[in-house]
Amino acid sequence: ARAERGAGGGALDRLEDFTRFHIRYHIERPNEVFIAYMELRNLEPANFAVIERLRGEYESELEGILRDGVAEGVFHLTDPKIASLAVIAMLTGVNTWYRPQGRLTLDDVETLYSDMVRGAVGAAV
Repeated sequence: ARAERGAGGGALDRLEDFTRFHIRYHIERPNEVFIAYMELRNLEPANFAVIERLRGEYESELEGILRDGVAEGVFHLTDPKIASLAVIAMLTGVNTWYRPQGRLTLDDVETLYSDMVRGAVGAAV
């Protein structure tokens, strides 16, 4: 789904798009996300390899955005690989607490997390 989106623009815009996409995609599919993260151990090795490749491509997209942002001078971080893993972990954590009937709308959550992600990579908030 992410590959079909094709976000363009500068690194800051692409980071916001990535953040919003990740949150919305995961929030709208809580059962699928739970299974995808918790049941990987039950996959046959060939199927596990497919998932690992797709996961790697997804993580590489974010790492590329962060590297581009460093090159553009809009992100200030020393290790884009570790930063990308930390950002993905933070974004995925939304599924553990978000409730549609809660005090924050999905748009509110996306905006708050976009601000936190920009701060985490040393961008102006």
